[in-house]
Amino acid sequence: MLPDSLTSQTLIPQATAWVLDNYKHNSLHMVNSLEWLDRIAPGSVEATRLAVLTHDMERAFPGPDQPVWNGDEDHDYYVAHSNRSARIVGDWLRGQAAEEALVRDVDALIRVHEFGGWPEADAVQAADSLSFLDVNIDLFLDYARTRRYRVDQIRAKFVYSHTRIRIPALQEISGPMLEVAVARLDALGIR
Repeated sequence: MLPDSLTSQTLIPQATAWVLDNYKHNSLHMVNSLEWLDRIAPGSVEATRLAVLTHDMERAFPGPDQPVWNGDEDHDYYVAHSNRSARIVGDWLRGQAAEEALVRDVDALIRVHEFGGWPEADAVQAADSLSFLDVNIDLFLDYARTRRYRVDQIRAKFVYSHTRIRIPALQEISGPMLEVAVARLDALGIR
């Protein structure tokens, strides 16, 4: 007999499968974000782990309300992206019979994953940034090569991923990653 509510411990494997099955374009970043969280904040509670694993899921589900990044640092875009991801993830969690308290905690963390604001939110935001600089550089270099975004927009995104980290010790980790990303972008010779 199944319990009325799944325990959160069973949700990480299910969430991982959901991410891998639905977000083929960039699931590596999502899974890598969880790996970074486990490195920088070992022992994080399940809500924090679920939030970092699913923080960008709105991008996996196109729709008329999906915000579009124009390549610039657009606060309104990041808020809309975060809110839409939180809604989609919350709906998925409810479909998994997750406890409402867990859904609320995950929702709150996803809504601020671009900005941080308290220790758990800062950890989610930092894991997202570190993962971006770890595994998304090639994706954005391809965007430069194909002219999807301008080089200055991509450089700004790399810098933003480093400078938005609110935990100084983690900026020390991301600093060299940023240097490598910018050097690789400059090496393309695209203006």
